Amino acid sequence: MMRRVVITGIGVISPFGTGNDVFWNSLSAGISATRRIQSFDPSNHDSQVAGEVLDFNPENFVERKEVRRLDRFSQFAVAAGKLALADSRIKPENLNPERSGAILGTGIGGISTLEAQCRVLMEKGPSKVSAFLVPMMISNMASGNLAIYLGLKGINYIIASACASGTHAVGEAFHKIRDNQADLIFSGGVEAAITPLTVAGFGSMKALSTCNDKPETASRPFELHRNGFVIAEGGAVLILEELELAKKRGARIYAEIAGYGATDDAFHITQPAPEGEGACRAMKLTLSDAHLLPENIEYINAHGTSTHYNDLNEARAIKSLFGEHAKKLKISSNKSMIGHLLGAAGAVEAAATALTLLHGLIPPTINYNQPDPECDLDFVPNKAIAIPVKTAISNSFGFGGHNACLAFKKYE
Repeated sequence: MMRRVVITGIGVISPFGTGNDVFWNSLSAGISATRRIQSFDPSNHDSQVAGEVLDFNPENFVERKEVRRLDRFSQFAVAAGKLALADSRIKPENLNPERSGAILGTGIGGISTLEAQCRVLMEKGPSKVSAFLVPMMISNMASGNLAIYLGLKGINYIIASACASGTHAVGEAFHKIRDNQADLIFSGGVEAAITPLTVAGFGSMKALSTCNDKPETASRPFELHRNGFVIAEGGAVLILEELELAKKRGARIYAEIAGYGATDDAFHITQPAPEGEGACRAMKLTLSDAHLLPENIEYINAHGTSTHYNDLNEARAIKSLFGEHAKKLKISSNKSMIGHLLGAAGAVEAAATALTLLHGLIPPTINYNQPDPECDLDFVPNKAIAIPVKTAISNSFGFGGHNACLAFKKYE
């Protein structure tokens, strides 16, 4: 009999702040967390808005002497992992280390360390470059450091598939547990890439919103006047656990993960395939993996970046797969409130989807003032809807044509 996998712990660090409560309460209230960039002076950038985590203190999770040896994205990983462990009510000594692991995603990794040490190299020479540059910068240190701090000796790796990374990580962890390669995995994604170089790079691509005069309205997925995404930081770690073991210890179960699908467009380095063909196939594979029909799905947590082609092709993919049922679906984008967390986006949205099923409340797509006639679906505009949801999917799509999708069921 195939093993079932459930979510028993969640740790979120988002532009709303540190912790699950502030995340869910703000998300369901439709609050915007996007604002003018504060971590550096953005005055000479075309885009000057972001979703920054302003209340994060790494010393609440890591000893002071260790903080300087961890890039911010690794700090987020350790912190979110510790929050998830506390939320799960698992005592660390009760973890089976060899059957417990970590699979995380990140799109960019330790870019702030890389930028800082490049300046050191140029200004002071190679002898002054930090010996910690490489272990701080490389992407795998998100899951590596989490394993070190929590004693996880099982499967451990990082996934870097741009903005699909977090969803891929949760999906791969789900399959590892289902296939009996592990009993418990810390899965999710982290990102800390609000730096001058990253913002300049995305800005040069014309991918970022330039609504600098009203930062809180800059992210407007599926809305007619959307003009780019808002870069954001943070992350989420979900504890995925085999159902019978979770039941045996009396765990609180947020939701069941039921399916996972992944595809690639093989089309363009940044643009999605026409009509969302690859995204459609990813959703179709997910439903097949979960033994669900399109008409079984009630809610979609959309990738919904607030860029023209991404939103348009995601809407087309949904209509292609779901047909007439697409008109009955509730669809919303968390990015309208928190911006786009890049490699961490799918993880944070997986957490949001699980909380949606648990609470029976669908967060809205805010800043939705004028519908795009080509995106003619129900995007839960501006205000949350209280409605019981038993089945949902969450989409993530990344540069390089990466598409990933997860299916969730309410645990009963």
